[in-house]
Amino acid sequence: MSHGATEPRTHGPPAEELRLSDWFHPGLSTVWGFCNDVSATHVGRRSFQLSRELTCGTDPQDRAMRKRPDVVTITDWLAPVIWEGTFNRQVLGRYYGRQNLTIGLAVLATGRTADQYLELFMRSANKHFMSGYRVVFYIMVDALPRLPDLEPDPLRTFKVLPIKGDRWGDFHLTRMSSLAEHILGHIEDEVDFLFSMTVNRVFQNDFGVETLGASVAQLHAWWYFKNKDIPYERRPKLAACIPFGQGDFYYDGSVIGGRPLEVLTLIEGYLQGVTHDHKNGLNSTYERHLNKYFFTHKPTKLLSPEYSWNAALRPPPQVWSVKATRLSRRYF
Repeated sequence: MSHGATEPRTHGPPAEELRLSDWFHPGLSTVWGFCNDVSATHVGRRSFQLSRELTCGTDPQDRAMRKRPDVVTITDWLAPVIWEGTFNRQVLGRYYGRQNLTIGLAVLATGRTADQYLELFMRSANKHFMSGYRVVFYIMVDALPRLPDLEPDPLRTFKVLPIKGDRWGDFHLTRMSSLAEHILGHIEDEVDFLFSMTVNRVFQNDFGVETLGASVAQLHAWWYFKNKDIPYERRPKLAACIPFGQGDFYYDGSVIGGRPLEVLTLIEGYLQGVTHDHKNGLNSTYERHLNKYFFTHKPTKLLSPEYSWNAALRPPPQVWSVKATRLSRRYF
């Protein structure tokens, strides 16, 4: 079932390369790494000097935008961490506006979660997710849902995709295995970038092209602001194990993104880990598998907690603009 037509993707003439320094403006305190940021959860922090192109621009607007010394904005593998105030929307809009992009957003909505959250998710995503760009919404369901009556928009396409598996089984296994099948079956040919999110989410502000990257990870809203007792898997026999004394950030499993085949590679890594543990009579959590994957396969872009804030928490001063809020965790 599809609402709207998915046109074959076409691309305009090759655009000039977009350099990180063209659009990203990290806070000045990150020039020497994480040592001055007490909120970071990075284990084994080290000092390093960023490339001068990120910190010594001469444009007055660039200087005005470098105003996030209160948060980590660059990882030690030089991946940007996207916070409000660190990026130039105009530069990104001009660049991506020439790319003729199609962006996918996949969501699993089954049983009670569909009844409780799907309409709010769809209405808010339709308004705030990649506004002004062509988007395909992939709604993975176990029963035909009633989609909300949304304003027709030639840039918005809605596809309802059936899933296989027990609706009362493991939510994350169902979500990931179903998404992998659809990526291989058609999604990789339909979109340039793909996000997968849980349905218990309300978009509140623009979730835009600043989030696009080859491999995108979401920082966890709670654990970003803690610096001890990070819940990595530490048991050596499990596939998700990160040894004591090691680890980067702690990532939120409710949002993943990137190029479709990069997302597929992540899913395959997760499924392999689950299979390994099952054969040995062991079990870990989806989020711990995800954190192990990103520990060994560093993401190219990290989204700040602003992009997946927990509705049960009061935003601290570092959170300037909540882009999306996660609701009840009961089924997630």
